Amino acid sequence: MINITRKSIHYLTNKPKTLFLIDGLGAMLTTLLLFVVLRNFNEYFGVPKTILTFLSAISTCFCLYSTTCFFFLKANWTPFIRVISYANLLYCVLTVGLVITYNSVISTLGIVYFLVEIIIICLLVYIELKVATAVKQNRTND
Repeated sequence: MINITRKSIHYLTNKPKTLFLIDGLGAMLTTLLLFVVLRNFNEYFGVPKTILTFLSAISTCFCLYSTTCFFFLKANWTPFIRVISYANLLYCVLTVGLVITYNSVISTLGIVYFLVEIIIICLLVYIELKVATAVKQNRTND
């Protein structure tokens, strides 16, 4: 796993634009899962629909941000990568808070879903921050 992460960081350092595509697609998947799947199968997940709508609105904003960066950003990647990284971290903190707050109504399947989502997002954040640092170092070394 560590070797795959290192290779991913190296690859994405040379193609930071791809990181926005990955982030945007991940946010789109999150939106679809929250708004379509979890809402329609709420009896299995137990998350209040208002919370699912709220989280899907946030992930939609992240999708729009990353997609916009992917299509329109031509240089100076680092600050934009850092913005989405920190936003993703805040989303994870918010999600943990909501899971704790609504723990009594969220099913085990719902908790597992959010834990897996948080782990994936945290791995992505780690890669994003490493890539942002490497891109910045490469730019100052040129």
